[in-house]
Parts: sequence; C-alpha cells; structure tokens
Amino acid sequence: MVNPGGTQIDPQLVARLSGEFAALGQHLRGVSEDLTRLRAQLEIPAVQAPPVYPAQPVQHFPAQPVYAPQPMYAQPMYAQPGPPPRQAPPRPAPAPPVPREPWWQRDGMVSRVLAAAGAAVTLIGVVMLLVLAAQAGFFGPVARVVAGAVFSAALVGAGLRVYDRSGGRVGAIALAVTGLAGGFLAVTAATVYHGWFPPLVGLALAAAIAAAGMLIATRWESQPMAALVTTAIAVLAPVLTDGITMSLLAFLVVVQIAGAFPQLGKDWPYLHVARTLPAVLVVLVVFADATWSGIGLWPDGHRPTVALLLAMAATVAVVGASTAVIVLRRNAADVTSSVMLAVTTLPLLFTGGVLTRWTEVAVLVVTAASLVGLILAVPDLPRHTRIAASAIAALAALQTCIAATSGDVLPVALLTLALGLVAVSGRTGSRIAFTAATGFGVLGGLLFLGIAPPEALTDQNDASSSLVVVVAGVLLAATVVALAATARSLGLLGADRTAVAAIVAGSVAGYAGTATVVTAGVAALGATTGFIAGHTAATLAWMVLATAMLRWGLTHPEQARLALVSGLTLTGVALAKLFLFDLATLDGVYRVLAFLGAGLLLLAAGTRYARAFASGGQGGSAAA
Repeated sequence: MVNPGGTQIDPQLVARLSGEFAALGQHLRGVSEDLTRLRAQLEIPAVQAPPVYPAQPVQHFPAQPVYAPQPMYAQPMYAQPGPPPRQAPPRPAPAPPVPREPWWQRDGMVSRVLAAAGAAVTLIGVVMLLVLAAQAGFFGPVARVVAGAVFSAALVGAGLRVYDRSGGRVGAIALAVTGLAGGFLAVTAATVYHGWFPPLVGLALAAAIAAAGMLIATRWESQPMAALVTTAIAVLAPVLTDGITMSLLAFLVVVQIAGAFPQLGKDWPYLHVARTLPAVLVVLVVFADATWSGIGLWPDGHRPTVALLLAMAATVAVVGASTAVIVLRRNAADVTSSVMLAVTTLPLLFTGGVLTRWTEVAVLVVTAASLVGLILAVPDLPRHTRIAASAIAALAALQTCIAATSGDVLPVALLTLALGLVAVSGRTGSRIAFTAATGFGVLGGLLFLGIAPPEALTDQNDASSSLVVVVAGVLLAATVVALAATARSLGLLGADRTAVAAIVAGSVAGYAGTATVVTAGVAALGATTGFIAGHTAATLAWMVLATAMLRWGLTHPEQARLALVSGLTLTGVALAKLFLFDLATLDGVYRVLAFLGAGLLLLAAGTRYARAFASGGQGGSAAA
C-alpha cells in the first residue's frame, strides 16, 4: 500500500504495533480483575486461595505476521495465584491474678499500728496519772503534774532523737504526738483542775505547746502527726475540764488557731478537719445546753457568759473562714476547706435560745452580710466555696426573716428577699443567687397560701381584709414573673420548657393577683360589696392582661408563639372563671360589667389579630 504522498508504509511495523496494543489491553484487563479479587478479599476474609485463571491467547490480525510481545507482557499478573490467607495471631494467655498482699505485710503497716496503739495507751496513762491518781490520793498534786510534764517532755525529746535514725520516722512521730498531747493535758490540769495558773497564763502555755507541735509536724512534713496531736487533745481534754465547759472551748479555740499556721503553706485537709470540728461541736453543744437549761453551766453570771460565748463562736467562725480562704486561693480544688468554712459559721445560726430577739437578728444580719461580702471581695473563689458560703448566708437570711417578723408578715419579708435576689441574679448572672431566690420564693408562696387560702376567694365569709395579703400578693406575682424571665435569660429554660414555665408563672401570678384585688375590695368596700367588686375587677384584669399579651406577641414576632400560648391560656382561664364562678356569684351591675368588659376585650383582640393577618402575618408592620 502506498499513500497519496508517495511514502511507502511498512506493514510489519503496523502489525507489530497492533500486537503490542492488543497485549497491553489484555494486561490491563488482568490488572482490573486482580484488583476486584483483592477488594473482595479485604471485605470478606478468604479461607482459600483464589483460583488461577488461565492466560488467554493474544488475538492477531489475519494475514499479518505477529511479533511476540515484550517479556513484561508475556505472563500477565492476573495469571498468578493470590496471596495465602493471613492467619490471626494467637491471643496471649491471660496473666494470672496477682494475689493481694495482706495488710500486715505492707511496708510500715505493723509499725504504724503498734505506734498508734502505744500512743493511745500512753496518753490514757497520763490522764490516769493526772486525774485518777488524784482521786485515789496517790502522790501530791504538784508531783503528779510535774511528773506528767517531765514525762511528756522526755517523750518529745526521745522522738526528736529517734527521727534521725534509720527507719525511726514512725516511732518518732508516735513519741512526739504522745509527748505533746501529754504536755497540753498537764497544762490543762494545772489551769482548770487545780487552778494554779490564771486562765490567760494557761491559754498561753497551751498555745505554746500546740505551736511547738505544729512546728515539729511542719518540719517533718507529717500531716498525720499534726492531725493526731489535735485529735488527742480534743478527745482527752474534756476529762480534765470536767466535761464540756467554757474552759474546754477556750482551749479548743487555741488549738484551732495554732493548727492554722501549718496550713498557710501546705494542703493538709485532715488537719483542717481535726482542728475545726472539735471547736465547732463544743460551741454547738454549749449553745444547745444554754438554750435548754437557761444558761446554767457557769456561775459567773448571765450577761458575761453570753458575751463570752458569742465571742468564742465568732472567733471560731472568723478563724475558720480566714484559713479556708487562704488555702482555697492557693488550691482551688480543696473542697474540704469550703466545707469547713460553712461548718465554722454554722454555730452562729443557733444563737436564738441565748440572745435576745434583736441581738439575734443583728448577729444573723452580720453573718449573712459578712459571707456575701466575702464572696464579693474575693471574686476568684471556686464555685464550691461560693455555693457553701451562699448556703449559710441564705440560711442566716431566712432566720433573720423568721426572727424579725411574726405572724402574717413573714411572707412579705421572704418574698421581698426573693425579689431582691432575682434582681441580683439577673444583673450579675449568678445562678447561685437565682437558686436562693427560688427557695425564698417557694417558701413565701407556701406561706401566702396560709394567709390567703382558696376558701378566702370563694366564700365572702372567709374573705380577708388584711393589707398584708395585698402587699404579699403583689410581691408574689412580681417574684414568679421575674423568676421565669430570669431563668430564660440565664439559659436555664430551653425553648420547649419556656411555655410551660410561663403558664406556671402565670397561674401563680393570677392567683396572687386575684387574692390581692379581692382582698383590696373587701378592705375598701366591706365583705359583701367588696367581695363582688373585687372578683369583677379580677376577671377584667385577667382579660386585660391576656389582651396585652396577645398584642405584645404581634409586635414581637420572635416571641409570638410564647405570647400566643400564654395569652390564649389566660383568656381560657378568665372565661372559665366568668362562666363557672362569676355567673353564679356576681349579681346586678357587677355581673353586667364583667360580661361586657370581657366581651369587648375579646372583640378588640380578635379584631387586632384579623387586621394583622390581613396585612400579611404577625409581623411588626402589621401591628404598627
């Protein structure tokens, strides 16, 4: 064959290129089949090797010589057998369980148990030397006290000497704890039991011994030692002070103050508990005994004892709160300090049986104000501390309301406090204040039912004319509405619960408003006329409020659904009251006014909605 240009085409070259293209297509088909089988093996693990497919012959053009393909195409890849299936690796045999080591074989456990038992027995012996020997007439009082002091000092010296030896830490701590507690008890016996030292001197010596113990514990980095010294003193001191007395309280306050110094630089929660609880418990017991027995514990006189007791309780609270704040600013995760802050201020809430009424009110107001001031002055306090301080402040405020008011005025005080806390919560975004406001609001609402029960709204013979009901009703309605609005602004209510909260708040506010209007009518016009006039005004007020809510929904499309649900619900309640109660109770012109007013308001609301939809929906332009 010759082309038009005169150039001759080589037929062998054409045949060779045709064969190579045919072999290349054959090879690509084989690669495609291999990939298909590989994908199937990856999806479903194969249990047998894939079958071997025979090579297909290469097709050639007839009447043309065929050249063999290149060696790389002579045996296509798809003709090779697939890889053998991968076997799963054998699972290792589970390790045999490690037997738990008995507690007596743990490092240092036996020595700790023996040391603790030895310290307890030795301290009991010191107490027997100081008290029981005196009762049995053994030795003289000076010899007993001096012997106890010398013996205690020897134990402390032995502990200091043993500590530097190998393995002597446990024994040294036990010896030092025993000696320090024994010395503290010796000073307590000399001051309280024998009366050799004036109280101030005895307290100074006791403070020196407690401070020495805390210093040694800090030097040895031993929180157990500090806690054991404090616990031993608290447990054994009542034996020498002849029970729970003011002297015991004074010594325990000294221990609480002395134990605060190691915590200024260390996180020792066990010491915090050991030095705080004894003083708090004694203060509570003394308050309870003074309340039940008319302060008959001490012969010093009524007023000095009360003043001293109040000073001790205040000291316990101030020391506890101050130490807790210092520790928490260094370690915000220390929940123990928050609990101890609340515990130390708790006794101030139980002064009602000891103090006069207005003195108790003053103490409670100062306590609540101090805790709130602490929260405001130290804004970086952790959340659990603010919750603990707020809880005590709320209890103090509640007791203030109870102590300062009487009878029907208490709901007014509680609802006023709740409304104030709602305002604070809405301004600061504090959920703690909102929780406290909810608690006060619930209590105030329950007490409101006591002064304005349902029968007072259904029977004119039981209707109230007290202005306290009027004020409390207004406060209750304002409180529940503010609580619902603040809960939504704080993100506590989702879109699905907002309507429910609005209906609940509206129901409570409706009841409170009805009680307010009816009570005001009875107070102004008398039991008969005022009761009927009050219910007429209440029905009309409900309809006015429902109409206002529906209109507000037209001008605020983003809240249209909530306003519509609330408005229609209130409309239904007002109509139910109109037909089920007002129709049977009201008479004369009041019944006419109620029906005419409700009907006109319904017509106005319907007309407004009709105009809104005719203008293109519930948009703001429709209501303009």
